[in-house]
Amino acid sequence: MASSSSSSSSWTYDLFLSFRGEDTRDGFTSDLYSALGRSGIHAFMDDVDVERGEEISASLLQAIERSRIALVILSPDYASSRWCLDELVNIMECRKSAAQVVIPIFYNTDPSHVRKQTGTYGEAMKRHELRLGGGGDRQVLRWRQALTEISNLSGFDSGTFRSEVELLDTVVKDVLEKVDAGQLFVAERPVGIESQVRKLTSKLSKKTLTKALIIGLWGMGGVGKTTVAKAFYNTIGRTFRRARSFLAQIRENSKHSNDLVNLQEQLISDIINTEVFKIPNIDRGIKILQERLPHIKAFIVLDDVDSVNQLNALCGSLEWFCPGSIIVITTRDLHLLSVIRADHKYKMETMNEIESLELFSWHAFKQKAPLENFIELSKSVVAYCGGLPLALEVLGSYLFDREIEEWEDVLSKLERIPNDEIQAKLKISFDGLKDDMEKNIFLDICCFFINKDRNYATHILNGCGFKAKIGITTLIERCLVNFNRKNNKLEMHDLLRDMGREIICGSPRKDLEDRSRLWFQEDGTKVIECLSLKKPHEVCEIDAKAFKAMRKLRLLELEYQPQASLEEAPVVAVFDNPHSQSLTLLETNS
Repeated sequence: MASSSSSSSSWTYDLFLSFRGEDTRDGFTSDLYSALGRSGIHAFMDDVDVERGEEISASLLQAIERSRIALVILSPDYASSRWCLDELVNIMECRKSAAQVVIPIFYNTDPSHVRKQTGTYGEAMKRHELRLGGGGDRQVLRWRQALTEISNLSGFDSGTFRSEVELLDTVVKDVLEKVDAGQLFVAERPVGIESQVRKLTSKLSKKTLTKALIIGLWGMGGVGKTTVAKAFYNTIGRTFRRARSFLAQIRENSKHSNDLVNLQEQLISDIINTEVFKIPNIDRGIKILQERLPHIKAFIVLDDVDSVNQLNALCGSLEWFCPGSIIVITTRDLHLLSVIRADHKYKMETMNEIESLELFSWHAFKQKAPLENFIELSKSVVAYCGGLPLALEVLGSYLFDREIEEWEDVLSKLERIPNDEIQAKLKISFDGLKDDMEKNIFLDICCFFINKDRNYATHILNGCGFKAKIGITTLIERCLVNFNRKNNKLEMHDLLRDMGREIICGSPRKDLEDRSRLWFQEDGTKVIECLSLKKPHEVCEIDAKAFKAMRKLRLLELEYQPQASLEEAPVVAVFDNPHSQSLTLLETNS
């Protein structure tokens, strides 16, 4: 299972044709190859695709490994070719290791002759045994096992068709269905995706698949949860035949009362592979899922889940699912994975610097690395993006084919005004917070508590009338805030910080006097709730008159650095404001 990620996520060919050329090349095989091509199937056929002078065995082995389907034409003299038998052995190995689909065609051949190695197949195997002698026993045994295995697979017997045309049409139709296989588009440039999929497939084993398995992918918006889930779906999905379903954008597609019913209908239709009758309401849909899913080993992806109601309607509990089923849930909310008792909670991390530069370059330059004159500018943009795939793709596409001066202008602008498209994606997490208290705690952290001790921040925010302990925990679970356990400090992705501050500034941008929080020294406002003042190297005296108009002020941060000659630098704050009785004063030494 673990090796399937690299094979199935980037197939080179839809289909590999294995055949005995002397039997079928000029007739059935060539007609089949042409028919597949007309249907848009990218098939590998050795006398067409192998370049002259290339080592055939190496080329064929690679072609087998990089083909989604292997179609084996078992003609009367197929087994007389050692070459064909070696191909067959490799094909059957790929079927086991990479979930390759194998389709046998018994062309003018009795399937029982292949299974029992009798008739022309028995004669061929005896000739191989005589030619190879006792030293070839092991090789002949591998050939016999491969022939037996493929004869037990579902395929096509030419003797059951009225004509070769009917056989060709049936085979092509079947291949088209299997090539589609519900595969999803993953990404234009899936940089770093295969390594993520390998981590997920490592969670699978024979032991874990004796029961239903729930895997959760969680992380901040734009980090690539859905992209990895689609690649994992393409990799694992084929092992579940047709019993699989990918429900995309559940948060967006369940805003109205009947939307969850529609999602239930889609899920039932995907798993049972039939047109399902109309479900009247959510409760009836839950009952149908409870009755049907325990009897079908299924693979289900629930993408972008953001509420318990969605989980209850679509995958209420493990008891709903047949042993061996796999359910993948992508979410921004870690707590939801705890509610559903996920077996594995996989946090999606941001990309490293090398991967970030490569992904950005594909979008900005349509190549793997930046143009020479843009290397340093590209590194600056990548640093701004902080490893977030969404930001790398958006800004890379925006900067494509622009001049150096334009790049410099964009970078300068981003320092003050974040990109709208990126901000809109990130703001979904903020909008999903349950109440104003959680939102206010987030905005306060954006401005005042990044890289501050968690206990310290909790104490100050509690002093502002918030329930900060549960509030900060919720923000961490929603991937809006990170918690560094090593130093007990709160951290935040720079783009999330910018998003929060942009919310405060407003769109269109508010005048200074209309903003609730200020973190720049030169700003001032009459509706201020929180204020950060920094006055290094000097005694800081604050007159009450400066706060006379700040009727909503609840948090004041005075950060100063004493002069080297002073043992202490006093902070004096005098307030004469009846509306600021609950004011919390932060005094911090840097």
